[in-house]
This record gives sequence, structure tokens and C-alpha cells, in this order.
Amino acid sequence: MVGKIFPVLMAALMGGCATPAMLPDPVVDTNKGAASKHDDTAVFAGGCFWGVEAVFEQLTGVHRVLAGFAGGDALSAHYEIVSSGLTHHAESVQITYDPAQITYGRLLKIFFAVAHDPTQRNRQGPDSGPQYRSAIFYKDAEQKRIAEAYIQQLAAAHVFKSSIVTEVVPLDGFYPAEEYHQQFVKRNPDYPYVVYNDLPKLAALKRDYAPLLKNQSK
Repeated sequence: MVGKIFPVLMAALMGGCATPAMLPDPVVDTNKGAASKHDDTAVFAGGCFWGVEAVFEQLTGVHRVLAGFAGGDALSAHYEIVSSGLTHHAESVQITYDPAQITYGRLLKIFFAVAHDPTQRNRQGPDSGPQYRSAIFYKDAEQKRIAEAYIQQLAAAHVFKSSIVTEVVPLDGFYPAEEYHQQFVKRNPDYPYVVYNDLPKLAALKRDYAPLLKNQSK
């Protein structure tokens, strides 16, 4: 991928999330603990999946996060093919979570506040192309309703200086990425791309949303 092989200086100059420090809670959301007694899943795309995965892994109630691809077909769901920018896929994460501990709306809040910049169209920081677009892949009408309502809420509150360009589209399939992409930040904390683009996200998460983190929530 272009962003991952660019010089470190380019990543330092262009990387970083431009979102505000704190976002409001969603007005429209599921009731924590009332929706289901079983785990649920959410699929988001927000640029390079390394950092997005690392952010959601920290949250209480999140049991598993997989880096992968969504938006295209199974045949093209391979890193080298997706990196061409010629498929319909976006680098995405699938989040398996306990709705009794964290709601879908709260996941959306972290997605918009920390995981990426939703005002960048077909790019994130040093990474450019449709495979880095901002997207919410909903699996049912309830997720669609909550996602669209929250985007409208943020837009009405003028939370961001630029317009939100996040797509809200149906999930036709999620395809896990190759094993070496899984938990990449945790396994490669000194990798230059990670240092300049992903570790600042984790620092912001710890600073602004510490009560939501594992081993820190009450």
C-alpha cells in the first residue's frame, strides 16, 4: 500500500486524525443490555485497518476485532488486489462485542472521534484511494437507523469543520485479511507507520475515553 511504504517523513506530515477530542453520545441508540443476550457484530471502514483495529481492541465489551475487507466480492478480497484501488473493497474491521457492555452507538462514537477522520474522502492521512474510504457497513435496519441518525446529529451540531463523507451502506460480506495484518499494531509497535499514524490514536483514546477502556472502566 502506498501509505505504508511512503517515507516516514511523509507519514508524519500527513498522518493523524483531525477529529475533535470529544463527541456527544448518540441520541438514537440501542438500549445497553436490552437488545440481545448474545454477542453482536459491527463493520466499519476508516483507512488503514491496522490502527482502526487497535483502537476498538481497547474497549470494554469488545471481544474480538478482525482486520479485513468489505464492499467487494470474495475473489478480490486479498491485500495485494485491494491495494490496487481497483476493487470495490475498503479496508475494514469486524468488531464482535457484547451489547450488554457497549452499544452500537457507542462504537460509532469512537469510530468518529478516534479511529479515523470522517471528513476525508477516499483517503486517510498518507493513504490514498477508495480502499481507504470512510464507511459504515450495516447488517440490518437497526444499525442503519442508528448510524444515519448519528451522522445527522454530528452534522447538525457542526462538530467537524468539514462535511462528513462517511458512506452508510449494506454489508454484503466481510472477508478477514491475511494473518500478518491481524493485531499488527500490538505486534509491531515500533513500525514507523504505526508510530506516526496509529499510536497517536491510542493515546487520544486513553486521554479522552479512559472510562471505556478495558481494565479501566468501573
